Amino acid sequence: MKHLIDPTDLSKAETDEIVALGEDIIRNREKYYDRCAHRKLATLFYEPSTRTRLSFTSAMMELGGNVLGFSDARNSSVSKGETVQDTVRVVGCFADVIAMRHYIEGAPLAAAQVSPVPIINAGDGSHSHPTQTLTDLLTIKRELGHIDGITIGFCGDLRFGRTVHSLIKALARYNDIKVILIAPDELRLPDYIKQDVCDRVGISYREVHTIEEVMPELDVLYMTRVQKERFLDEDEFDRVKDAFVLDAAKMALAKPKMAVLHPLPRVNEILPEVDADPRAAYFRQVENGKFVRMALISKLLEWKDDPAHDWAPGPSSEVAGRCPNPKCICNCENVEKRIRVSEDGTARCAYCDAKISLSL
Repeated sequence: MKHLIDPTDLSKAETDEIVALGEDIIRNREKYYDRCAHRKLATLFYEPSTRTRLSFTSAMMELGGNVLGFSDARNSSVSKGETVQDTVRVVGCFADVIAMRHYIEGAPLAAAQVSPVPIINAGDGSHSHPTQTLTDLLTIKRELGHIDGITIGFCGDLRFGRTVHSLIKALARYNDIKVILIAPDELRLPDYIKQDVCDRVGISYREVHTIEEVMPELDVLYMTRVQKERFLDEDEFDRVKDAFVLDAAKMALAKPKMAVLHPLPRVNEILPEVDADPRAAYFRQVENGKFVRMALISKLLEWKDDPAHDWAPGPSSEVAGRCPNPKCICNCENVEKRIRVSEDGTARCAYCDAKISLSL
């Protein structure tokens, strides 16, 4: 059975297959109206969501299926202390596929270990958001006509931005990708993404401090919110915040065929004056999210009993060590410990990717 917990749970071939199916759904929507008739999607959303939850709901309804679940965990047995794994065991008796968003990192991975039906990670803390990644890939393909060979600038909160982390992982499997990281020092991309993803596969990347200095090079500008609450010094935030606001003057420096993406919601990082620019793709990106989730749900149900598409969480770890992340599922619930050790000896928690000091 196939789950989607991290973008790398899909092979590049599977990813391309889902993107291609999303494009076909856009061209031939009526052909898919009964694709999931009499099937049920459960949406388990432990934190607030507008676009993602409604996108999943709309996707399943357009496939002819039904939707159940909760949008507020306080109205479920979670309020009585039920664990993630027990919730999924129960809901899996009623649904054919489950989409889960959780504020605890690694919760969807823990769920997948016991679920009787496919689990889709709809976002876990600041860790991963693979369906947004599929949305982004479909949007890039539709806007530019290709994914290979692009130069993409990520701007804003690159430290805590799960959409950024997930998309970089996915792009690492395409050819000739160049990444430019545009962020204040406080919100730079985590070292583990740069080392374990970019350096390992040879993605070209560099870090800069303003949009203007790189705008003419970009095929895609991926905007995220610079979060004031991440700064210990408010004066420091006030000093840098305007460098990461996209306006018409900055857009004038860009290529005639360029795409601006944003996972939304935005606050003030893209001014409304940019919305009318044909290169502003972020609202088209929202609709693409529905189509790619239609494709994903269809494929997961198709692959459910096909051993060629099996998923495995990896072996539980025999090494001694403790995840230092208090927001990781392994520190919040009683789940099996899983530690990944890379070839260079670096150990990371399989649930949240936090670096672990191994006990001797």
